[in-house]
Amino acid sequence: MELPKKKVYIETTIPSIITARPSMDITKTYRQGITKFFWENERHKYDLCISEFVLEECSKGDPNAANRRMDLLSGIPFYPRNNEIEALAEEYFEYLNISRKAKTDCFHLAVCVVYKINYLLSWNMTHLGRPAYSKIAVLNGIRNLWLPELVTPDLLLEIEKEEAENELR
Repeated sequence: MELPKKKVYIETTIPSIITARPSMDITKTYRQGITKFFWENERHKYDLCISEFVLEECSKGDPNAANRRMDLLSGIPFYPRNNEIEALAEEYFEYLNISRKAKTDCFHLAVCVVYKINYLLSWNMTHLGRPAYSKIAVLNGIRNLWLPELVTPDLLLEIEKEEAENELR
């Protein structure tokens, strides 16, 4: 019996990195390479999803770049905003005390919690990284809420590899 695919929420940094011009910066080059590898070779193993917030962010900026991002996301199911997501995002925003410019990160997280998405895939760990994630885990535990894993593409590939090895044992 085949297990259902795990759900992966594609946060805005993923299509942005995939569609960006090649970088000369070694860290950015690595991120572009591993993200493109995931997209081209591994994404089919998951049920991908996005949200209205991803679409809003990806449509901003340079029109050519925005078109490339939107084309990449074409056909991926998306979740619209609703009152539950709005309220939870506001709660995270207050609880984490993050900057207003990063508030959308709280909406990405809220979508994943409300819809019980396994992974929030992102390169943006500035506001939802380890210290914030620890606080989120506490709050979600107290409130008995779903807790998605916040992962970068390379970490998701490593998790997948470990799970495959464990299945062979």
